[in-house]
Amino acid sequence: MASQHQVKQYLAYWFQLGKKVVLNNGRETRLPQPAISGDRYSHELNECWQEILSPESGDCYLEGTDQTIAELLTPEWDIVDCARCAMPVPMRTHGMPPGCCPCFDLPNWPDLESPQPRLPISTRRHLLDLCHRLMRESVREA
Repeated sequence: MASQHQVKQYLAYWFQLGKKVVLNNGRETRLPQPAISGDRYSHELNECWQEILSPESGDCYLEGTDQTIAELLTPEWDIVDCARCAMPVPMRTHGMPPGCCPCFDLPNWPDLESPQPRLPISTRRHLLDLCHRLMRESVREA
C-alpha cells in the first residue's frame, strides 16, 4: 500500500518534469513550482498537497494517468520505479498493472543528460555523513 508520504514523493518527482495534477473532476490543474526547496518540499507543493487531500477537490489525479490520488492511497496500489525511465509510477498490488507510465507523453524522456528529478535533501546532513565516513576511513587506515 502506498503511504501518503510515497504518493507525495511520486507527485513531487512528476511536478519537476512539468506534469500537472488535475483537480475538481478535471476542471482545474495545478503545477506547484518549485516542487522542492532545499531540504524540504516547497510551500507551493505543500499547499497543493493539502488541496488534493481536501474532500472539496473531488477526484484528483496526475496528468496522463487514470488512477485518482484517493485510489493510490488504498491498499490496492503501491508506488514503484518505472522499468523504462526509473521514475515512480503507481502499480496495482493485485491484478493488471496500469496501461502506461506518466512519461509516455514527455518528449525526449528519459533524458540522461539533464539533471533528474529528485527528493528534497539536506546538504548539511549529506556533508556531515560524508565527513563521518571519511573520519571512519582515516581511523581504520591509521
